[in-house]
Amino acid sequence: MGALVTLDLPSDSPMLDLPWIITFGPLGDADEWEPVVCGPYERPHALALAETVVAEESLMAVVEPLVPAVNVAQIRGEIAAAQLAATDETVRVDQADLYGDYEDTVDEEEMAAAERGDTGGPLPVPDEDELRAGFARIATRLPGG
Repeated sequence: MGALVTLDLPSDSPMLDLPWIITFGPLGDADEWEPVVCGPYERPHALALAETVVAEESLMAVVEPLVPAVNVAQIRGEIAAAQLAATDETVRVDQADLYGDYEDTVDEEEMAAAERGDTGGPLPVPDEDELRAGFARIATRLPGG
């Protein structure tokens, strides 16, 4: 079984409407191969596909939004935000007890899933027609689409 990593977003986040990509890569350092990037998909489709693949293979899947940037300043802003977030996360990890915060995090995630009505089961894998319909919906939301 592999691992799936994605953002935990509130249900009203505008990022949920963005196109999403999946990056599949090796789970450990023993394997070395170039990651495979798939997408764009709508978020539920990306999650379902990634869950299905990592359930059967020892891979890492990262499901993330594809942030459209239309100029260099926006790209630099996204890079700066990512660097700042990484620095903040490093500080939080350094300040946290090694094992103390894990249970709190799991409880919060379980409560949030229960509030959303998420049963915790895997999402159904979309068929090819559903994916193509998702591609068409994504294309209409892109600038100039």
